[in-house]
Amino acid sequence: MPPVTADATRERIIDAAEECFGRFGVAKTTVEDIAAAANLSRATVYRCVTGGRDELILAVLMRDLRRFLDQLAERLRGERSVSEAIVEGTLDAVEYVRREPAVAHFLAPEAAGHMQAAVAGAAEHVLALCCEYVRPHFERAQRQRTLRADIDVEGTVEFLFRIITSLIVMDRDRDADGLRRFLRTYVVPVIAAP
Repeated sequence: MPPVTADATRERIIDAAEECFGRFGVAKTTVEDIAAAANLSRATVYRCVTGGRDELILAVLMRDLRRFLDQLAERLRGERSVSEAIVEGTLDAVEYVRREPAVAHFLAPEAAGHMQAAVAGAAEHVLALCCEYVRPHFERAQRQRTLRADIDVEGTVEFLFRIITSLIVMDRDRDADGLRRFLRTYVVPVIAAP
């Protein structure tokens, strides 16, 4: 049997944290719950995850975000236009957050204080990860002159993230077609080349 690496133990702890957050909610999950679910001692959890619960909250969120971004990158490769990539990518992101239990738990009001503490100072890492995934698509669109030449990837990703967040927080009961019309009218013109 091969030796257990620190990375494997950390993944096991993150798996257990994700399971516990889904079962108990973020606010009610303790390090003891996570240690028990991982079948490890609390000391081992703290040794592998020096930032404690807040680091685990962020680790679960980042792993889920990577999964979504992998799917989004694949979808963006198939879109015919920048406008449709913006619209469909935004719709995908809104739907992803609404249907993913792990992410939804982080956005629940009871978790807001914990999540804020967990991501304080990490926003640049989240933005960098998102930019890493969409940069090739944006650069190609700028070369093809279908994306405004005067905007940068980081600013555009931040803008879209703010739009996505507002669409989730303030759901106006638009169906998918209504949301597409809204995005084509108000968001696409800000990003796509005229």
